Amino acid sequence: MIELTHPWIFVLLPLPLLVRFGLPAYRQREDAVRLPFFAALAQASGVAVRDGAAVVAHRRMALVAGAAIWALLLLALAEPVRLGPPKEISKASRDVILAIDISGSMDKVDFPGPDGKAQQRFAAVQDVVSAFLESREGDRVALIVFGSQAYVQAPLTEDLDTVEALLQQTEVGMAGPHTALGDAIGLAIHTFEASDIDERLLILLSDGNDTASRMSPINAAEIARDKGVTLFAIGVGDPKASGEDRLDMDALSALAARTGGEGFFAADAQALDAIYQQIDAQTPRAQDTLRWRQREPLGHLALLLAVAVGVLLLGVFWLGARRRSAI
Repeated sequence: MIELTHPWIFVLLPLPLLVRFGLPAYRQREDAVRLPFFAALAQASGVAVRDGAAVVAHRRMALVAGAAIWALLLLALAEPVRLGPPKEISKASRDVILAIDISGSMDKVDFPGPDGKAQQRFAAVQDVVSAFLESREGDRVALIVFGSQAYVQAPLTEDLDTVEALLQQTEVGMAGPHTALGDAIGLAIHTFEASDIDERLLILLSDGNDTASRMSPINAAEIARDKGVTLFAIGVGDPKASGEDRLDMDALSALAARTGGEGFFAADAQALDAIYQQIDAQTPRAQDTLRWRQREPLGHLALLLAVAVGVLLLGVFWLGARRRSAI
C-alpha cells in the first residue's frame, strides 16, 4: 500500500498553466538598424510589416516532458511511502517482583503436595511460581531471593523464561539460614526505582518471621506504600512452630495491609496455587499495545524518474540538432 504524506502539494499542479497564461509574455530588446525608407523597402520586397515581436514555438514533446517533470517533482514533494503490513508490539505496563524465602527452613519436607504426599516447601513453591510466570506475559518480572541476606536473582525483564530458569537453579540456603523480610522488601523498593512504570506489585513468600533484617519490615512496608508498591504476602510455614521457624501470619498480613495489599496463608500446594490465581484476578494483567507499520520512502524514485525524463529530452534535442547541422 502506497500513501502520500503531503497530498495537498498537488494543488500546485496547475501552477505552470497559470504562469503561462496569466503572466505577460517575455520580451527581449535587441539592436536594430533604423531605416527612414523601411516601409518602401518592405513593399518593394513583398514582405508584410508587423510588430517587432516573435513568440518562440514550443515543440509538443517538450511540453509533454515538462508537464511530466513538474508532476514528478510534486510527487517527490508529497513524500510517497510504501506501508508494510500492520504490526503490534506489546509493552509492559506493570512491574512484578517475586521475593521468595530460601532460608534453611524452606528445606523441610512437610508441605502437602497435589497428590497428598509431603514435599519440600521450596520445591512446591517452585512449581506454583513457574505456573504463575506462564500467565505473566506482558509484565516485567524480577526475582529476589532472601535468607540472612536478600539478593536480586533476576532484574526486571520481560524474558520470563530466564526468570523461571533462574528460579529452578535456586537452592535452599544459598542466601543464608535466617529470614530477612525487611531487607527483601527494601531491595524490592530499590529494584522498582530503576523503572518508570507506575503500577508495581510485590509478591512476598516466606515460611518464617523476620530474624535477620537490618531494616524493620514495618518501615520497609511504609516506604513501599509511599513508592506506590502494592505488597501481597504469602505464608507457607507452620504457625504453630516455635522460635525462628514460627510463621507470624498476622505480621505478614499487617505488612501487606499497609501497602493496600493482602496476606494469605497457604496450607498446601493447592491452596498456594489458588492464592496466586486470586492475586492474578485481583490485579489483572495490564498491557500497552503499540501498533505501527514500516514506512519505506519512495520520493527519491520520483526524482530519479524526473531527471531521466529531462536527460532523455535533452538527448532528443541534441540528436535533432546534429541531424539538422549535417544536412
